[in-house]
Amino acid sequence: MMNYRKYVKQYYMPPEPCYDWVKKDAIDKAPVWCSVDLRDGNQALVIPMDLDTKIEFFKMLCEVGFKEIEVGFPAASETEFVFLRRLIEDHLIPSDVTVQVLTQAREHIIRRTFEALEGCSNAIVHVYNSTSFAQRQQVFRKSKDEILQIAVDGAKLLQKLTDEAGENYRFEYSPESFTGTEPEYALEVCNAVLDVWKPEADRKAIINLPSTVELSMPHDYACQVEYMSKHLNYRDHVVLSLHPHNDRGCGVSDAELGVLAGADRIEGTLFGNGERTGNVDIITLAMNLYMQGVDPKMKFDHMPEICSRFEEFTGMTIDERKPYCGKLVYAAFSGSHQDAIAKGMHFRQENDPDHWTVPYLPIDPADIGRSYDADVIRINSQSGKGGVGYVLETNYDLILPKKMREAMGYAAKDLSDHLHKELKPDELLSLFKQKFENITKPLEVNGVHFRQLDGGGIEATVNARYEDGSWKTCVAEGNGRLDAVSNALKSAFHLEYTLTTYQEHALTKTSSSNAIAYVGIQMEDGKTAWGAGEDPDIIRASIDALVTSINNR
Repeated sequence: MMNYRKYVKQYYMPPEPCYDWVKKDAIDKAPVWCSVDLRDGNQALVIPMDLDTKIEFFKMLCEVGFKEIEVGFPAASETEFVFLRRLIEDHLIPSDVTVQVLTQAREHIIRRTFEALEGCSNAIVHVYNSTSFAQRQQVFRKSKDEILQIAVDGAKLLQKLTDEAGENYRFEYSPESFTGTEPEYALEVCNAVLDVWKPEADRKAIINLPSTVELSMPHDYACQVEYMSKHLNYRDHVVLSLHPHNDRGCGVSDAELGVLAGADRIEGTLFGNGERTGNVDIITLAMNLYMQGVDPKMKFDHMPEICSRFEEFTGMTIDERKPYCGKLVYAAFSGSHQDAIAKGMHFRQENDPDHWTVPYLPIDPADIGRSYDADVIRINSQSGKGGVGYVLETNYDLILPKKMREAMGYAAKDLSDHLHKELKPDELLSLFKQKFENITKPLEVNGVHFRQLDGGGIEATVNARYEDGSWKTCVAEGNGRLDAVSNALKSAFHLEYTLTTYQEHALTKTSSSNAIAYVGIQMEDGKTAWGAGEDPDIIRASIDALVTSINNR
C-alpha cells in the first residue's frame, strides 16, 4: 500500500537567495564534456564490458569528440586496473585526451590508483567521499569534522603522490551525495580541499557536484550550484563540474539549469546509461545546444552508427523514442504532421532559407545521418494525403495532383488498416500502380490516330471496346488530342463524365525517359475518378491515364 506520509524533503536549500541563473535565457557555449560511460555506465550493466570491448568503446568516445574520459576505478578490480594499463602501455590515449580515474578518499585505494597511472602524463585523479546527512548518520556514523578530515587527507595524499611521481596530474573532488548535503557544509568541505591543492590558472582543480541521487526539482539544484559557484575559494582557477543522475527523470534539466547557475563542465554518459534511472544523457544535452545554434563541440553526424555500436558494446537497447537518436523520433505517421512537414520541405526547396524551421522537425535529420525517405514520413492507417504524396514524390518522382493525392491517401489508409502494418515506399508505389495505372477493364483502347483539322481542332480515330464487346472504330473531334479521344469514347459507349484535371511531367529522378500523365474525370454524381499513365510518348501516357480513370468510375 502506498503511503506518501513516510517521505519528507531530503535536500537542503542554500542559506541565502541564489536566483541569478533565472535571469539567463540560454546557454551560449558548450560546457566541457566528460564521459563516464566506462566507469559509471559500465558498472550499471548487467554484464560489464570485457577488456577488448572497453577499448573499442574508448576509441569511439574519442572519435565523437570527448576530451575527458573517466576510464574506471582502477583500484576496484583487476579488470579495471588492467584496462588502464592497456591504454597506457599500448599508447591508445590520444595526445589531446585526458583520462580520468576515480578513487575513494582512502589511502590504500589512492595508492593503488597511482600504481595504475604509472607512465600516464595526462590524467585527472578524481577523489570523493560522501558528505550527505543520511550517509554521515547511517553509513559512516561520523561527525561533520570527521567527514571533512577524510576529504582533506585524501586531497593531501593526491598532492603528495603526484609530486613523488613527477607528474602534473589535475585533481577533482566530489562531495558524493551533494544533493543530500547541507550546501554550507558542502562548501566548507570543498574549500578545505581547495586550500590543500591551491589551484592556479595553468592547473585548475575540478570541484564536481554530483546529483548522486536526484532529490529535488531542477531549480532547487540550480540554486545549490549557484551558491557553490559564488562562494568557492580560488573560483577563477576552479572548473565547476556537475554529475547529474536521473532518479526524478529531470537529469537533463538539472544539467542545463546548473550550467546557467555557473557550472563549467558536465559528467555524463551516451544515451544516459547509468545506475538506477541512469546518468545525464550527454547526447541529449549536446543536441539541445545544437538545435539552438550553439556548437556542441561533439561529432554526432553519424548517429545511427553510434547507436548501433553502443548497443553492441553494452547489450542495451536504445528506446525508439529516445530524443534525437531513437528510431522513431523523426517519424511522422499523423496525416496533419506529414502534410506540414511535406510543405515545409517544399518551402525550403523553393526559398532556400538560412535557418531550419520545418514544422515538427526540431533539427534536420540529415545532420545526424538520418534519411528522410526511411525516417521522416512513415505511412500507416493514420497517415494522410500529404505524407503519401511526399513519399511518392521524393522516392519515385510522382507529383500527384492535389485531389488525386487525397484519393491515393485513402487507398493507403485502407490497405494499412487492412494489413495492420506500416507501408514501405515500395509497397506504396505498388499500390499506386495497382489502383491508378494501366487498368484496362472494362474499357480497352488498342489504337489511336490523329488528324489536324483545318479549323485548328484535332480529329481522333480510336479503336476500342467495352466490357469485352466487339471492337469499334470511333471518330470525334476535340480542341486537343486528349479531348478528341475523350469525345470519341463518350460517343461510342454512351459515357457520361467531365474531364476536369490533366497534369503531366517527366520522370527526371529515374533512369527511364518516361513521362507520366494524370487524369481526373467527374461523374454526374459529383465523384471524381483518377487514372495515371506512364510512357515515353506523353500522348500515349495521357490516353492510358484517361482510360484508367474511366475504368475507375
